[in-house]
Amino acid sequence: MNVLRQILLGAALLAALGGYLWLTHHQLVDAEARATTAEQTARDAQGQLVQEQASDHVVVQYVDRVQVVHDIGATITKEIPVYVTQADDHRCTLPLGFARVHDAAAANVLPGPAGAADAQPSGIALSVATGTIVDNYTTCHATAAELIALQDWVRLNTAPGTAR
Repeated sequence: MNVLRQILLGAALLAALGGYLWLTHHQLVDAEARATTAEQTARDAQGQLVQEQASDHVVVQYVDRVQVVHDIGATITKEIPVYVTQADDHRCTLPLGFARVHDAAAANVLPGPAGAADAQPSGIALSVATGTIVDNYTTCHATAAELIALQDWVRLNTAPGTAR
């Protein structure tokens, strides 16, 4: 009976050792998987941080460009009376046709057919028309700067190897 007890005790010890090894192995595999996941999460977070910093840089560049565009437009507008004087306003009468074509171009529509009324004075001073044209070009340049910034941002966020 003593031998049987020793065999059972040995078998129990072997079973306990096997269970311990099995449990330890699974804990080790689980720990390695969690470490790999944590490393990947850290890499993803670092990539996202770099991407967000680059996006912020693009936005700052855009804001700076647009500010410069508006500053230049404002400076040109201030200088209109130097280049287009009151005497020029009195000498040059803009016809209604000019106003119709300008407004149609601004709205991106075709003007109606020209008529005799288009030759009549519009009452719009040359300096006022110049100011409107300067404002339109300023808006055009600001929109172009916005588009360039958007293209930069899209390139940045769709480049190979980005995490989005």
